[in-house]
Amino acid sequence: MINTAIQTHELTYYFGKQKIVDNLSLKIEKGSIYGFLGHNGAGKTTTIKILLNLLKSPEDTVFIFGKEINKHRIEILKKIGALVEQPALYAHLSGKENLLNRCILLNIQKNRALAQLELVGLKDAADKKTSEYSLGMKQRLGIAMALLANPELLLLDEPTNGLDPGGIIEIRNLIIELATKHQKTILISSHLLSEIEKIATHVGIINKGKLLFQGTINELHQLSNPTIEIEVSQPERAVSFLIQQGFKIQIQTETRIILDYTSPEETGEINTLLIQNGFTVFSLFQVRKNLENLFLDITRNN
Repeated sequence: MINTAIQTHELTYYFGKQKIVDNLSLKIEKGSIYGFLGHNGAGKTTTIKILLNLLKSPEDTVFIFGKEINKHRIEILKKIGALVEQPALYAHLSGKENLLNRCILLNIQKNRALAQLELVGLKDAADKKTSEYSLGMKQRLGIAMALLANPELLLLDEPTNGLDPGGIIEIRNLIIELATKHQKTILISSHLLSEIEKIATHVGIINKGKLLFQGTINELHQLSNPTIEIEVSQPERAVSFLIQQGFKIQIQTETRIILDYTSPEETGEINTLLIQNGFTVFSLFQVRKNLENLFLDITRNN
């Protein structure tokens, strides 16, 4: 577990008789941005609350930095910062005052407040009341509060939920900076799959409490077979020609041909053959399913 920030072993959790988390075995490496994906109600928030010991896990099922959460609760929580759902802010106080108040509660040096405001891009709004903050500014302030104690691990539950495109980009850039420049390990739960695809190094897909996939973004993409999409003159004639050459056509439209992708060499061969035999190739490129389509494929029958 030397390089592991979070590890759960067959974690199961019930609310009453309802099983919310089902035999969940997470493994999150230090320094990674782990996208924790699932539909609303899949068990993401419950899992994060268990990792924060807000909900008690069975013995020897949850380990943070190699230590069991129930036996080492205080030691572990000192290394974790979290934003679950929405930040708890005093609306009548400024952003700076909210952070200073948290510094007092955590017995942290007050100069950390200004440093975190600058880190999350709120230095110019430090003295503005948080009641006047936009939703994106409130989320960034919530992340600043989670970073006050300089945690090694950051748990963010739907941090871009409800944000406009500008706010989403701000949070995205901040998360990447925290991981790359400040060496934070970050677990970020979300159902905004296109955003996770832009920032995550690793992905876990949960549905009905069960972990259906866990691995790197590249490993996830390898689950689908890529295709070659060609825009070419005389597509019907081009299809007949390619079939004669032994290539398998998946789909033909009025302007495009889609084939199975096997290798860069074969792609180059197709391009050369078409050009040498009088066809004009307007475009030729490899296509993979995006994260949203892969997610739907994985969760559809589970």
